[in-house]
Amino acid sequence: MEQVSILRSRLESLLLVADEPSSPADFARLLETSEARVVEALTEIATEFADRGMGFELRERDGLWRLYTRRENSTTVEAKILDGAQQRLSRAALETLAVVAYRQPVTRSQVAGVRGVNCDGVMRTLTLRGLIAEVGVTGEVGGAHLYATTDLFLEQLGIESLEALPNLAPLLPDVDSIDGIDGVDQTD
Repeated sequence: MEQVSILRSRLESLLLVADEPSSPADFARLLETSEARVVEALTEIATEFADRGMGFELRERDGLWRLYTRRENSTTVEAKILDGAQQRLSRAALETLAVVAYRQPVTRSQVAGVRGVNCDGVMRTLTLRGLIAEVGVTGEVGGAHLYATTDLFLEQLGIESLEALPNLAPLLPDVDSIDGIDGVDQTD
């Protein structure tokens, strides 16, 4: 095998085992080569996969590379996922996830205020599944934890950014006016 083929073969192997998008610098370090050679090889692989109509594609987003299933196959992939390969989210989890997605960063009490019920357990479940994450604390005394959606959330929806979400945000109450709603535990 010539040098380019060896580099490419090893790069493809790394792409298969990567559990998150990776930078050319990370690949270059592992492969002991230059970033320029890695970018060149990644671009060639992406082009070849696209030209051949492979069932997966190599995408670059924000300077990071990862293998994804081909967008055109999303219906088939979705059918497999919904066929029991993954647990479905409950209605409560979907509602909570929607509030976080549209109003992030938010506290648990703000989400509970929108939903009208305590959502601590659901927030824990979404965090454990990697769909939301703690992103900071409020500036208030004893600051509450702030939550936002993750890259995994975007990947699961098959979108590049939150801007691709349907425009539903105006239908949700303003989170700043939610504090102090009766009947909802405001502790975080």
